[in-house]
Amino acid sequence: MRPALRLLPLPLCIALSLAAHADDDMPVDWSLCPVEDAVPMFPDAQAPVGDIADRENLPTDIEGDETVGMDGGIYNVTGNVTLRRGDQFLGTDNIEYSQDTGTYTATGNVRYQDSGMRVVAERLEGDQNNDSHRIDNVRYQLIERRGNGGAERIEMQDSRGRMFASTYSTCPPSQRWWELRAQRIDVDTDEGTGTARNATLRIGKVPVLYVPYMVFPIDDRRRTGLLYPSISMSSRNGFDWRQPIYFNLAPNYDLTVEPRYMSRRGIQLGTEFRYLTRRGRGTFDLQLLPSDDLTWRERDQEIDEVPIVENRREDDRGMFRYTGSHNIDRTWQARANLYWLSDPRWIEDASSNVEGLSVSSLVSSAGIYGRGRYWDAGLQGQYRHLTDYTISEERLPYNRLPRAYFHWEQPFSHWLVAGAEAEATRFSHIVDEAKPGGSRLFLKPWVSMPLEGASWYVRPTLAFRHVQYRLDDALAEDLALDPANPDDAPSASHPIGTIDAGLFFDRDTRWRGDDYLHTLEPRVFYLNSPYREQDGMPLFDTRPMTFSWGQLFRDNRYSGADRQGDAHQLTTALTTRLIRESDGREKLSASVGQIRYFEDARVTLGNEAPIQKGESAWVVDTNYAINDRWTVGASYQWNPATRREDLASFRTRYLVGDDGIVNLGYRYRRNVLEQSDLLEQVDLSFLYPINPTWSVVGRYYYSLQDKQVLEAIAGVQWESCCVAARLVARRYVRNTRGEMNDSLQLEIELKGLGSAGPDNRSRLRRAILGYHRDDLYLVPPSELHSSADDDLPADELSP
Repeated sequence: MRPALRLLPLPLCIALSLAAHADDDMPVDWSLCPVEDAVPMFPDAQAPVGDIADRENLPTDIEGDETVGMDGGIYNVTGNVTLRRGDQFLGTDNIEYSQDTGTYTATGNVRYQDSGMRVVAERLEGDQNNDSHRIDNVRYQLIERRGNGGAERIEMQDSRGRMFASTYSTCPPSQRWWELRAQRIDVDTDEGTGTARNATLRIGKVPVLYVPYMVFPIDDRRRTGLLYPSISMSSRNGFDWRQPIYFNLAPNYDLTVEPRYMSRRGIQLGTEFRYLTRRGRGTFDLQLLPSDDLTWRERDQEIDEVPIVENRREDDRGMFRYTGSHNIDRTWQARANLYWLSDPRWIEDASSNVEGLSVSSLVSSAGIYGRGRYWDAGLQGQYRHLTDYTISEERLPYNRLPRAYFHWEQPFSHWLVAGAEAEATRFSHIVDEAKPGGSRLFLKPWVSMPLEGASWYVRPTLAFRHVQYRLDDALAEDLALDPANPDDAPSASHPIGTIDAGLFFDRDTRWRGDDYLHTLEPRVFYLNSPYREQDGMPLFDTRPMTFSWGQLFRDNRYSGADRQGDAHQLTTALTTRLIRESDGREKLSASVGQIRYFEDARVTLGNEAPIQKGESAWVVDTNYAINDRWTVGASYQWNPATRREDLASFRTRYLVGDDGIVNLGYRYRRNVLEQSDLLEQVDLSFLYPINPTWSVVGRYYYSLQDKQVLEAIAGVQWESCCVAARLVARRYVRNTRGEMNDSLQLEIELKGLGSAGPDNRSRLRRAILGYHRDDLYLVPPSELHSSADDDLPADELSP
């Protein structure tokens, strides 16, 4: 009887073939599903033992009320017949088996169960010698994927099978919101394919999609075919339809072609080619939009608004991108991220991210990178592509062609650590005649003596910084302090000394009925970097860093290697925390710090406020959990020189139920040099559940300074056990001139099958921090990934 069990997983293969499951770090929500199965659990089935791979090595136990042996090697077991092997269970009223012919028949209340599914049938028969089997009047329930359905008849011959009048859905039988039906499905388990004939998708009782013939995969092997389309509507693109087509070219490379129709712009063709080798992988992405209607429709307006001819839209437009990596050995890896753009306005017209407004360039890079236990190094090239049509190419930062760097840090004992930073870079520009470049060598060896105990630490560090240039003649003449004697090889050396010290005090305290650990953490940071003349040196990649809490403890107030700020200063700071002892959650954290400048800073750039002897702005940052659902936080910088704030921000978050959230934020920053407002913004976002089924979502992101809506979202969501719908209206700024774009997007998700329409869920996840609760403990959604309706990832855009 043991061989008869081999046929029973057939319905599982067929059922799984009807569902398309995409990888997603946001799991499908089945919480609204009732405790109801199409096939209930069998009370007489045993607990699963082992897995599928163990089945052939486990014995089969057969029990029944009565066993009768007849002539011709025919055995008949009747009355509560059960067969058990590992995780498999078969129960029936009667089973008859012929040892001579290899045929069997099971009738009456046929039930099968394993770790993945449960099946009930009216009749089960087959021929083991010919490996042919048949199951009549089948109903099945998948355990992990919640799918269920049935079939009038299943026939199987060797590795091929047929399923007649089959159904599949993830909805419970009492709430059949959607169901997939097929008149006949042919399955070939060797090839891993299924062929459905006359397949119909029904929403409720209404057929919404009919496919007369469809080939689909029944396992994890990739197959050529259509992927789910994306449909949306916007004021810029009009009716927008994308239909991706997947081509499985080989086991280690594939191609996706995506024709796209935009009623207001034309037909775009997108292609994505991926490859995978033993040591590396890569992706080629090409987007082509010939004869973009947007170009000629806004040509007159563009002539008036874009005086730089080279920055205007081309008639034939597109973008190319290559990303790839190759492991040279266990230490070194080659990586590349390369771009081509038809015109600087492609990003504005192709992306719908508000974060892209400040983007001025894309960076193409390629190089080799290595990492060891105490070191990391790289050799790379970086090239910039203009993406802001309002500026000329002369304003782009320098390219690094090439750049080599080396970092080393190694402890030699518990109290001695040494390290070094080294970098050699050639800076060039797209417009060489307007911005001549040069080469730069940067060296910074250092040694530190970390002394620390359980409640204190003192870390003195001594560093020596040296920078050496070889400048193009034109740049040397421009920077020369003495025009008659230009210096094409300026250099500067700086000794830098720092002492970082701190204490930790803690005590047990009780507040409002809870026990807390209360800490007090004073910290001082002393920095001494003497003045060196640097006026004759270029500014290739250096700018002042934004003053913040982290800036209190840095040894240079500039990014890049072109300037070392002179400093004789002392930072004093204090942090206190309340940590709940029952679960380790932080009830309160508050930090305050300030720098005391002992002398005026002589090194300064034109775009920063001069540093004078005295006190810096106070930096305050605090977070408080009112309760487990409501938290508030604030950051504040008060400048005693101007007697007003340089920065003020407020943020609060309230968790509503198990899924809802409300976020409110306010941000203000002042330009200290010009004594003017730099930005002032408010940001309200929410996901508010009205009931377990309906919820509303929204965002209002507004610039008080510009009196301009940056992004406004209003939407409604509906959830059931197996269907979800998201209708979102969105208005957002699409360029630096403040022009707006409007869109109305509807996404319908058939849980366990797929979704139709734009990926509204990913869009809302970026706009509403906490839309997916796990994001609260990771990073803001805008840093995770881009949605499917963006042609370019936001995290690849370089400001």
